[in-house]
Amino acid sequence: MTKYNGFIVYPTYETKNDRTLIKLYGRLENKNSFLVVAEFKPYFYIKTSDVKKVKKHIKEYEIQETKLTNFQGEKVSKIIFETQPGLTKTFDKIKKKITTYEADIRPHYRFLMDNNLLGNIEIYGDSFEEPNSKIDKVFFNPEISPTKEFRGNLKLASIDIESGNKGEIYCIGIYSDNYKKNFLVNPSKSKIKLAHAVICDNEAECLEKFKKELIDLDPDIITGWNVIDFDLAFLKSLFTKHKILFDLGRDESNTSIKIQSNFFRKSTVNITGRQVLDGLNFVRDPYIQEAPTIKNAKFESYSLENVAQSLLKKGKSIKGSGMERHGEISDLYESKKEKYLQQLVDYNLLDCELAYKILEKTKAIELSIERSQLTGMPLDRIGGSIANFDSLYIRTANSKNLVSETLQFEKKEERITGGYVHSTTPGIYENVLILDFKSLYPSIIKTFNIDPASFSEKKEKDYIESPNKAYFKNTDGILPEIIENLHKAREKAKSEKRELSSYAIKIIMNSFFGVLASPNCRYFNLKMANAITHFGQFIIKLTASEIEKLGYKVIYMDTDSVFVVTGKPKNMELMGKEIESYINDFYKKYIEKNYKRKSYLELEYEKLYLSLMIPQIRGKNPEEKAAKKRYAGLLKKDGKESLEITGLEAIRGDWTEAAQEFQKELLLKVFHKEEITKFIKSYIKKINSGELDKKLIYRKSIRKDLKEYTKTTPPHVKAARKLKSLDSNLIEYYLTTDGPEPIQLLKHKLDYEHYIEKQIKPIAIQVLTLFNKNFDDLIAGNKQTKLF
Repeated sequence: MTKYNGFIVYPTYETKNDRTLIKLYGRLENKNSFLVVAEFKPYFYIKTSDVKKVKKHIKEYEIQETKLTNFQGEKVSKIIFETQPGLTKTFDKIKKKITTYEADIRPHYRFLMDNNLLGNIEIYGDSFEEPNSKIDKVFFNPEISPTKEFRGNLKLASIDIESGNKGEIYCIGIYSDNYKKNFLVNPSKSKIKLAHAVICDNEAECLEKFKKELIDLDPDIITGWNVIDFDLAFLKSLFTKHKILFDLGRDESNTSIKIQSNFFRKSTVNITGRQVLDGLNFVRDPYIQEAPTIKNAKFESYSLENVAQSLLKKGKSIKGSGMERHGEISDLYESKKEKYLQQLVDYNLLDCELAYKILEKTKAIELSIERSQLTGMPLDRIGGSIANFDSLYIRTANSKNLVSETLQFEKKEERITGGYVHSTTPGIYENVLILDFKSLYPSIIKTFNIDPASFSEKKEKDYIESPNKAYFKNTDGILPEIIENLHKAREKAKSEKRELSSYAIKIIMNSFFGVLASPNCRYFNLKMANAITHFGQFIIKLTASEIEKLGYKVIYMDTDSVFVVTGKPKNMELMGKEIESYINDFYKKYIEKNYKRKSYLELEYEKLYLSLMIPQIRGKNPEEKAAKKRYAGLLKKDGKESLEITGLEAIRGDWTEAAQEFQKELLLKVFHKEEITKFIKSYIKKINSGELDKKLIYRKSIRKDLKEYTKTTPPHVKAARKLKSLDSNLIEYYLTTDGPEPIQLLKHKLDYEHYIEKQIKPIAIQVLTLFNKNFDDLIAGNKQTKLF
């Protein structure tokens, strides 16, 4: 027998001849594709005391005694089935009568958990080849074990199609490493020869040859730009039209697609043995946007052209709007001339390449693999925070002989308490120290043992009591252990300068509170979730109090940070470090004395604002408190100044470029103590003169079909309805004297009064009120000389 190392790309199961077969598709270190087929019996747990109640539904030999218990310490028995349908049938009969445990875990995920597989796999056994198989190595019931290092050589392929107005296909492109090929339906009766192209006589031949080539190429991951909602959906309709099986996977099953019109849900596709990871969805993902490989990138929109220009410094070979490009594509195809058809082929393959290179540049696939290796979830499910949490928690709990209740989908309306935010009087402050708690919520979980398995409804001796009267055993719980292991893994990744690993761990750790606070989580408990935020509020208030005992003034608190004014302009960074050291030492003693536990709370001096502006709540009197989570500060690092903005208009996408520019320049003048009234007047004059028209464009996305906007019609929807067709879900429009108009169909003069009133005035007021000045009085002269 031989030993192989690889990576599991696609786990699944099937029921065959009254047996359950687990199927693990993947890629070996030697670049062969593999399939592990393993026999498995699905199961779940019930309390041993409940066995008699359900005996008529369960055969005797299907019951197995265990050493496991539930979180309350009650023994549980294992109920074993031959098939998943058998399990489901029994579960449906008993679920309302008794409590079940882990009955919702599908067989292939159960198998991965039982074998502690986290993506990487070591296979020990003999492989065999099936006739006409799409797999290089097939293993039946081999010995398997987890491995730590990634040993797969995953193959990525990017696809793109070009089509006509009548739903016909022009060509299909495939791009991979050192590979590119296009399949073109010949528009001419004469023979043609094109570089990198296979010429097909008709649509059906094009589809057949594309399918064969993709299967022969055998990618683990298929990508593209909007590849599910457009390319694959379009291809599926054509395969159906021509009665060709749409079997793009590693077996004979038909590819299934579920298109979601709801913006908040992603469309899905199932290609057996492969994953489809959309490049567009990757770049839109907030987690990917904060990754070290893409963090500072700015996109005007999420079109392939804009993202490619931003990241790769190159774009499509045919420019213009969607309609303009489509018109030119049709012209190239309908010309029937080799010269122009070659341009079409090159355009199509370049689109494939751009999507491929964007994923390379952002290392989105590598980040996905890192997250998969940490949680054990397949590549297409790593974005599901609850599923990731489940996988980690259930594995760890099972290793401690504990089982979790079956997830029950019930509507829960309970609300979670938020983090504490306190703001002082609005104003301009100088020399402000910012101190943050590192990973506050994970630190609270570890410090106070906040854990589903440790939670108690009533207080017992030596239990930990939270400020909201939730109680936890004073032991080392499951969730604190998971967080500690992840923390150690992250520190190791940092020391080895593995940025993606470190970031992947950070994503997972930071998601834990959100998961516990979600009613869709199997471990959701309102008291437990609120215990975290109540402890957070308690700690941030206590921290501020201790800092003020040192003679400093805390002017702002925000969930996990404190803003401190020292009143002394010298040795600011030294003061920050001294406060950091004092508070951390304080909590070591405080937690030990009051909770008999080790403190994991760590306050860190982060930065110094030379100047800080905290505006008042918009629309309130000056005496009212300052706005929360809205401020701007002037930093100085390595001799260079920079503006840092939180929550204000300059960083919000729903404000125009002019408003953002105005706010940044205004803040810099305030921080440098420069005169601001002349600047405000000058900027308004530029708007009225038309000098800033290109910076007055509104950009907003359409998030559902235009017909679905019935109760209200926002300006961007009004603008969109004036277009014959939508090239993108991002609408760019102006506010004119005749209302919203798309930039492509601008017919009326811009309503400069609107822009001054709605875009400039609110920003100016934030600053002017701090100096007891009135905006309307300031611009009275400008209004009299307004250009009409």
